[in-house]
Amino acid sequence: MAKAKAAAKAPAKKAGDKKMTKAGLVGALFDAMGGDLTKSQLKSLLEAVATVAHKELKKTGVFVLPGFAKFEVKVKKGKPAGNRMNPFTKKEQFYPARPDSKTVRARPIKALKDAVG
Repeated sequence: MAKAKAAAKAPAKKAGDKKMTKAGLVGALFDAMGGDLTKSQLKSLLEAVATVAHKELKKTGVFVLPGFAKFEVKVKKGKPAGNRMNPFTKKEQFYPARPDSKTVRARPIKALKDAVG
């Protein structure tokens, strides 16, 4: 019964609601540029932007794609090894050390937020 309620609440997906693929993005850029660049040039341009973004995130921790978003590396602190309480058994248990973890966060720029909503 829970599945039936969840299925009833989920909005129906339309055939045109697919995510844009890399090829679709290249095609849309090709149409927007009016054919000034070839599709292979646009594909290599996208790959170059991604390469620059990876290097910049690794070097400085921040990459800004003007007019779109700001990408930042977020570091989550690790925990030292030690005895801590297991929340399920309520007994002390040894937990090994957990190192710092890194993730990339994307923050949209205000112009993009205004364009969407």
